[in-house]
Formats: sequence, structure tokens, C-alpha cells
Amino acid sequence: MRICELKQKEIINTCTCKSLGCATDVEFDCCCSRLTALVVPGPCRFCSFFCHENEYVIPWECIRQIGEDIILVEIQEDKCLRKQ
Repeated sequence: MRICELKQKEIINTCTCKSLGCATDVEFDCCCSRLTALVVPGPCRFCSFFCHENEYVIPWECIRQIGEDIILVEIQEDKCLRKQ
């Protein structure tokens, strides 16, 4: 699977049954040669008029299943939210 294919899949949090959106980036560990996390834009501040201030960084270990259309993750959203 290519990274561009991962970025087209919707990410669903199984803890809240909520869509987090689609990945916009990935984190890669050069020493281990593996993906370590998916990066998803966080919630907008005001009616989607302003850019995203935060982003979700979803560790690879939290991914439960990758399907044809979606990626299921199990995370506590407040713990994976990172300020840009």
C-alpha cells in the first residue's frame, strides 16, 4: 500500500465512533525504516473559516484495522491532539 492510498481513507475513532477526517501526513522513523504515526488535521476553531490550529497524531500502534475505505483507530483524542 502506498502513502497516497492511506491519505484517501477516512479515519474513524472506535472509542467515540467519530470520524477524524483523512490523514494529511505521516511520521516516519528513518532509523527503523517504518511509519510511526498518521497526522490528521484537528477540529476547526470557527465554522471552518479559519485554518486548523491543532492536529491529531495517531501512533501506528493505535491503528486497529485498515480497510478499503476506512482506517479504524482506538485512541483518546485529547491525548493525541498536538498544537502546531
